[in-house]
Amino acid sequence: MEFLSEYGLFLAKTITFMVAVLFVAGSLASLAQRHKKSGDWQLEVTKLNERFKHYRDEIEHHLLDRAELKRRYKAEKKALKERQKTAKNAASGAENPVGRVFVLDFHGDIRASEVSSFREAVTALLGFVTSADEIVVRLESPGGMVHSYGLAASQMARLRSAGIPLTVCVDKVAASGGYLMACIANRIIAAPFAVIGSIGVVAQIPNVNRLLKRHDIDVEVLTAGEYKRTLTILGENTPKGREKFQQDLEETHELFKQWVADYRPHLNIEDVAKGEVWYGSRALQRGLIDAVQTSDDYLLGRTAEVDVFHVRYLERKKLAEKLGLAMASAVESAGLRLHRWLGPGN
Repeated sequence: MEFLSEYGLFLAKTITFMVAVLFVAGSLASLAQRHKKSGDWQLEVTKLNERFKHYRDEIEHHLLDRAELKRRYKAEKKALKERQKTAKNAASGAENPVGRVFVLDFHGDIRASEVSSFREAVTALLGFVTSADEIVVRLESPGGMVHSYGLAASQMARLRSAGIPLTVCVDKVAASGGYLMACIANRIIAAPFAVIGSIGVVAQIPNVNRLLKRHDIDVEVLTAGEYKRTLTILGENTPKGREKFQQDLEETHELFKQWVADYRPHLNIEDVAKGEVWYGSRALQRGLIDAVQTSDDYLLGRTAEVDVFHVRYLERKKLAEKLGLAMASAVESAGLRLHRWLGPGN
């Protein structure tokens, strides 16, 4: 009885704390939202050609003599005039339009938190770019929750459906949910040791029912609907519930496989959809990517041909909103493993 009394007191304190955290987090987020103004965001556009030119100029200034610097300056000035002339002719319809490159970044966590700003940047570009342009997405993600990465992948599909050439560059990892996004591109470029693949689905759910029974603690799980709750943390899991949960995993996996096969039909999908990952050069051999190269080299090469712009959607969050979102995220993370998610198989 003493144990039950102590356990009950501990459980009551824990529940009270969690409720208080949720209340504070919700209140702060709501307060920040009400005071939010339309001017709290901006679209930041940076011309990468100028950044790379600045790097080169700095090095040349220290290494070359005055005569060589003067010669290079004249050559660059002439090349700039030729490019401006070409662009002017293209604008007047005298030639095919000269394309530009627009670079977006997506750094994914388990909840694909950047999808909100990513979708705004995509929407902004869709109202401006043409099929003569190219969009490059520098993508880094080890995967995460199915519905979150499904939405992120849908933003990539918007670009592809608009007929805009889409290139994905992976320097570190695009696994599972990350590859769900990457496979939509017309072309995937990855660094030699970037982690690619893991076309699989995983779920992990702890269960403490036997521990509770050992101390004569009952947990009632009431549902309306045969499969409203298949597996649970506190209640007793049944073979029927496990079977249904496994069916749901298999169904999600089939959808994942079909999605990849639709965008990369040359793949032997059954061979690569076993949850494995490959480094860049091996991924190239299996057809998961199209070239082995770093994003730095690819973009540096493009700046020698056309204008390249880095685009970021920035949303200024007030302190109260930051605190509210951080607390809400911490509470959500406590139950994160209850969701099916897309992540590396090893």
